[in-house]
Amino acid sequence: MASSSFPDVWAWIQNLPPITQWSTNSMSTCIYCSSSSQPSLKLSITKNPQSSFLSFSILADFSLTFSLWTSKPLKLNSTHTKFIDEETISNLFINFIEDVLNYCPNKNTSLLRIPKIDSLNNFGEIFNLSFLTLTFLICIYEAPADLRSECLNTFKNQLACVRSRETTKPLVRLLGSSLEEQWMRSINLAITNWIVELQATNHTLKTPSPLFSYAISRVGLWKVQLYCPVIAMDIEKPTNPLPDERLWFSLNYHQLEGVIQLNYKVMVREKWVDVIVNVDNIRCDVIRLVTEKLMAERGAGTAEKHFPSRISLQLTPTLQTNVLSVSVSKSSENPTREIGLEKTIEGSFDPPNSVGLKVSAGETVTMSLKPWKFEQSVYGDSANLNWFLHDSENGKEVFSSEPSKMALLQPKAWFRNRYSSAYRPFTRQGGVIFANDEYGANVCWKVDKGSSVGRVMEWEIKGWIWLTYWPNKYKTSYSETRRLEFREILPLTLA
Repeated sequence: MASSSFPDVWAWIQNLPPITQWSTNSMSTCIYCSSSSQPSLKLSITKNPQSSFLSFSILADFSLTFSLWTSKPLKLNSTHTKFIDEETISNLFINFIEDVLNYCPNKNTSLLRIPKIDSLNNFGEIFNLSFLTLTFLICIYEAPADLRSECLNTFKNQLACVRSRETTKPLVRLLGSSLEEQWMRSINLAITNWIVELQATNHTLKTPSPLFSYAISRVGLWKVQLYCPVIAMDIEKPTNPLPDERLWFSLNYHQLEGVIQLNYKVMVREKWVDVIVNVDNIRCDVIRLVTEKLMAERGAGTAEKHFPSRISLQLTPTLQTNVLSVSVSKSSENPTREIGLEKTIEGSFDPPNSVGLKVSAGETVTMSLKPWKFEQSVYGDSANLNWFLHDSENGKEVFSSEPSKMALLQPKAWFRNRYSSAYRPFTRQGGVIFANDEYGANVCWKVDKGSSVGRVMEWEIKGWIWLTYWPNKYKTSYSETRRLEFREILPLTLA
């Protein structure tokens, strides 16, 4: 039966006997077994009898066994007492990484630099996760239909488990931020293709968002990094008619990339402890998962994609027994309203006894409104931070509305050419950045000092991100809003 945890491939390789003791030219282990009557997947190692090279393969074990993936030839160290030495295992690990990145449309593996593996903590876990990720992608693109459906769900769940999520952190640190983005784009492109395939057969796949998020806490910084294919996000507000095939392709072959960075500071007072958190950076981008050429050929062009329309964060101490109060530092906004009055009076006298008086009064009202509105609120011991995008024409919140028919006909509406206009509420790439220059208002929790100092408190960060599509350059009346929810726990030492 399918295992709930991925096989420990690292341990299996380490425990193999020296190659001189092999009775055959290959060794294999099962990495996915459904049942005795169904095909399985195996990892096989094959030595070349005529040379000192060997190769690793992922095999589909049917009545006839065939290869889905094969590594580069790896040279053996004949003087080494173990089956495989550090240099060879490092080259194999790099092979895993490079072959995952090969699925990224804009790959650049020249930045890949791996330190000596004996200097890495828990390298075996990182090795296993990289191989699991590669196997997952290989199955999406290469596995036969008889095998793909069941094994993909198994591998997806294994990637989403707590152990894999924790191992993701050292793996992406090892890759560095640039390769991390390519790594996640490779995975999410594969998942997008898988979901498209399932939708074509009226099946659905719910991708767990925690699979693509992780959090770190260090040196006064909380950071949450998240990735999610747009096609896997929940649709909240679609409109009819449905998008045509080209627009559908453009909207679905993107991924959301988000970074939540919060600064924290602990100040020990005489009788209490202040925990102060403020926004450092909130960044959200909607990134294309295919090449510009393919988007032009099959889609509606690179200009048609979702944009962030609302971001909501909720910060909560998980243990609230010692929390005395929570305070926010930003008042409710009170926008300036300028009112101008124009009055004219016209009088005429009609002799001998009648008087005609005509009065006309005009009143103009103007109000200054920024595209993005930032609000803070408190619920219990939770602090809520909200960013809303507003329609510059009518002031409505974009995530919960849709463009009017009149606005759709106006070539100068704010959402038309929205990534090149001088008044755009986004970056030129279509994302948003909220920094502490304008959104740095802080939240302060006052915690009882008695039993708290020196303890580690956990804070829950829950978040929701809404992406909205309104037509940009494409002629369509379709619009929709999608939503992603994530949750992370971050530690904080009160000292």
